[in-house]
Amino acid sequence: MIVQIYEIQTPAEAETMVEIGVDHVGSVLLDQDSWKNREILDTVCTVGQSRAKSSLIPLFDNADRISFALDYYRPDIVHFCDAAIDDPGGWEAACGRMISVQATVRERFPEIAIMRSIPVPLPGEMLPVPMIVFARYFEPLSDYFLTDTYVTPGGVQSDAKQPVAGFIGITGKTCDWDMAAQLVKESHIPVILAGGLSPDNVSDAILAVRPAGVDSCTNTNAVDESGSPIRFQKDNEKVARFIAETGRALRHSR
Repeated sequence: MIVQIYEIQTPAEAETMVEIGVDHVGSVLLDQDSWKNREILDTVCTVGQSRAKSSLIPLFDNADRISFALDYYRPDIVHFCDAAIDDPGGWEAACGRMISVQATVRERFPEIAIMRSIPVPLPGEMLPVPMIVFARYFEPLSDYFLTDTYVTPGGVQSDAKQPVAGFIGITGKTCDWDMAAQLVKESHIPVILAGGLSPDNVSDAILAVRPAGVDSCTNTNAVDESGSPIRFQKDNEKVARFIAETGRALRHSR
């Protein structure tokens, strides 16, 4: 069972995550105009000297800029989390552009694995395109899928939103586990479950979905005085509990 933790942006925090037992240490490039960051490079290198794998999300979709970044950082995994299903130009055209980027990356960097986020709605909501149809587009050029919560515009949870426009994730909201389990069952590649996972629910999530791995960002972050998660700052105790609860679920599933 893979344990993947985002957003780790410093080598010191990466070293701590590896010591705690994290398998995939994820970092994020926030801007295509300032994609070169020495501290993130040191973070990726720190992970590279361990048993863990580094994962890198570029929050931009230009194939050449992504290639420049991958040549600079050389992570183990590049993680694409663009949201195509509500693209103004239509989801199929958006998928075509995204697949073209993945094909370019595969050709230029065959040694780097590709992870693709698959949108899964909140419980009780629907996607504008069938999830499995969406996934099938990307499966031939992906090594992992990651299910993450897609917040439907105007949906029932009006307090929820996608924090980064055009990209899936970092909502802190739990996705529909039944739909995630359907993807696990039908996918030909490993599926990592994400979306609102915390030390309190990861065990139940594993037993319900049976994924190849679990991922956490928001709900393993430190919080401020008001209780709101602090981006890019982990709570090490929460991460340790997350890993312990993952192990507990595995023992119960045998």
